[in-house]
Amino acid sequence: MSSETWTIRRVLTWTTQHFEKRQVDAPRLTAEILLSHVLKTGRVRLYVDLDRPLSKEELSSFRALIERRLSGEPTQYLTGTREFYNRAYKVDARVLIPRPETELLVEAALRVLPKDAPARALDVCTGSGCIAISLAAERPQLAVTATDLSPDACALARENAETLKVSDRVTVLQGDLFSPLPPDARFHVIVSNPPYIATHEIAGLSAEVRREPKLALDGGPDGLVALKRVVSEARKWLEPGGLLALEMGETQGPAVLELLRAAGYEDARVEKDLERRERMAFGTQPAASGPQG
Repeated sequence: MSSETWTIRRVLTWTTQHFEKRQVDAPRLTAEILLSHVLKTGRVRLYVDLDRPLSKEELSSFRALIERRLSGEPTQYLTGTREFYNRAYKVDARVLIPRPETELLVEAALRVLPKDAPARALDVCTGSGCIAISLAAERPQLAVTATDLSPDACALARENAETLKVSDRVTVLQGDLFSPLPPDARFHVIVSNPPYIATHEIAGLSAEVRREPKLALDGGPDGLVALKRVVSEARKWLEPGGLLALEMGETQGPAVLELLRAAGYEDARVEKDLERRERMAFGTQPAASGPQG
């Protein structure tokens, strides 16, 4: 960037072209998000103020973000926020960045959770807490427990629950999958977005995704290590007729479906996301048998 006057219009045009050359995803949108963050304003406001010049301090801050983005740092870590199910979540390098397809998992859980009656839900591998908090925010009588192996993720999930005013109904427990639960805990719905990428595939992921916590990505040699455990162990914790809802990799549908059937779930099925990729799997605890284990 030269020493000429840099207006919002000129900065956005230059940055978009620069990002295009460097093959940054969604170059114009990324430029708008980063500039909005620096100017502490909404993206719409940028277009109202297109001819507004940037100060030296603003330009300096924006340049620093551009460099960090070009180094592979995700946009959401740079701004510290991510929208999920119509709410803003704090995100940073401690947690996986919430994805739009995970909102479909929330919707599936909400379909079976009562709107005006008490119920209990469990979110395994909660990360930022986006699933647990969304469920609690949408169902005012729902009590949600969330678990994560990472103490850092648990701390951030608790912070998000506090900020979004559901901390009285969202309990975050640190530990491996179901291990931190009290022995008598039972749930009407168990939701999980566990790590499901095969270890050998992680090196081939984009630079941005590789910046996310490996603990939240690495699903072991076949990508199914955590999914196998969640499927097999969840039956002990589900109420009769309770739903298990899982996110998975788009090629894992047949394997996960077989896991669900072998574990004795009823109505085992796989569903597609908005891009027609198989990304969700579901199973129902048999109504007659009650919890296992």
